[in-house]
Amino acid sequence: MIEWIRKFFTGKLKYNVYSKDVEPEILIQSSIEENLNYLKDTFKESADLTVREFYIREKKAAIVTIEGMIDKETLATSVMGPILKLKSDEAVSPKREFDYIRDTVLATSEQVQTEKFSQAINLLMSGFVVFFLDGVASSIAIGIQGFEYRSISEPVSEVMQKGSREGFVEAIKINMTMIRRRVKNPSLKFESMTVGEISKTNVCLCYLTDVVSDTIISEIKKKLKSTDLKYLLAAEYLGSYLEESEDFSVFSSVGFSERPDTVCGKISEGRVAILIDGTPNAIIVPYLFVEYFQTLDDYSVRPYFATLTRWLKYLAFFVATLLPGIYVALGTFNPEVFPNKLINKIAIAIGDTPFSLLFETLIIHFIYEIMREAGLRLPRPLGHAVSIVGALVIGETAVNSGLISAPTLMVVALTAISSYVIPNLYESNAILRFIFIIVGGSLGILGVTLLFSVILLNICAKNNFGIPFFAPVTPFNFKGMRDVAIRANWKVLSKKYEKIQNIVDNRTKDN
Repeated sequence: MIEWIRKFFTGKLKYNVYSKDVEPEILIQSSIEENLNYLKDTFKESADLTVREFYIREKKAAIVTIEGMIDKETLATSVMGPILKLKSDEAVSPKREFDYIRDTVLATSEQVQTEKFSQAINLLMSGFVVFFLDGVASSIAIGIQGFEYRSISEPVSEVMQKGSREGFVEAIKINMTMIRRRVKNPSLKFESMTVGEISKTNVCLCYLTDVVSDTIISEIKKKLKSTDLKYLLAAEYLGSYLEESEDFSVFSSVGFSERPDTVCGKISEGRVAILIDGTPNAIIVPYLFVEYFQTLDDYSVRPYFATLTRWLKYLAFFVATLLPGIYVALGTFNPEVFPNKLINKIAIAIGDTPFSLLFETLIIHFIYEIMREAGLRLPRPLGHAVSIVGALVIGETAVNSGLISAPTLMVVALTAISSYVIPNLYESNAILRFIFIIVGGSLGILGVTLLFSVILLNICAKNNFGIPFFAPVTPFNFKGMRDVAIRANWKVLSKKYEKIQNIVDNRTKDN
């Protein structure tokens, strides 16, 4: 029993996984009737499955499409038109006819010939047109995607003062193009694969072949192939699979971005970007803790101002995480550390409230989180109204009625504002705030100090793909610190890019 508990908390507990029997591959038959019947049975006579049957030189043929996934104009001009214009004065075998259409007639750049139904169906659902000819046990998939997608617009979650106004969209092809436009280098590689047992979502790995580490690439592929997801509907679905299996940290070593310029900057350092069809967010791995405090605007302003802004972000992180817990700990156990004038005001304000300082702080934070969630989910006009009601009516009324104290409300407000300075860390900060408040109200400043030490040790011990999460702080890398403690001048940064695989030890260079 003790050994089982030890393995559970260390993440080494193994479970029996029973693999499903591999079904035999269904091959395309020479009979077009059998092929069409199989497709209709597979799709259960779905309304969006369209089959266009016709004859080519007295041979029966068929075009199969998915409604709404193709460009009908391209289908008419580049596929159906050239095929129907074939003259019927020559009798040839079905195989020769099939090869002639594939090599000469079809005026499309993207063609895939397949003898497997699984591949043909996957391409069909990806916006391809599948062509069958009676007497040929094969098919031609023609890429003429033409589905509707959202136009390119400015990212919502990553707002920048300077730089590009383009953000990723849900169509993976468009996202690949936006990266290629910015990195005109033949070493830029896009590698496609499918994830999701049911959804069959297209996933694309993006990296620079002459910069990235082969170890990182192979490890990412291994983790993606081992996923047991049924559906892949958002980039965050893959986050837990790309983390270390024994990781229980509140901080993630997997980054997300909806800006193509940010992704280009990351892959230039040897990282891998993962694009997912249907989501405007790209996954960046590996990701470092210090990168949460870096934005693209830092590299578009003068170095001294960028350094000041970065230190403000560090300060805001500590305020958003530690301030409520320290306030509760000192106010409950060590009020003597406050100046006399301040402690008198705090004591009078707290004395008029019916709750303890710990319970009062927890209540206000819960109310704030409820209002924040309501403001996010409601329509924008109503969301602003909820924010105004929460800030003015609830807050002011609660203070005047004596239910909560003004100093506590001020601490919560300052904490909330500081948490939005680093928006990518908001989820982690929100969890840690509640933990620090409870520990501070129960164990005092000693408990806050011990908990902070444990979290710091966890950050230092955390790694992913062999890259320490807290690099280049620990293990210390002097060259990497030029973009951590300060933001060095571009004349310094541009001399040599520091690859992510070399940030651990300058003595080891992985080319």
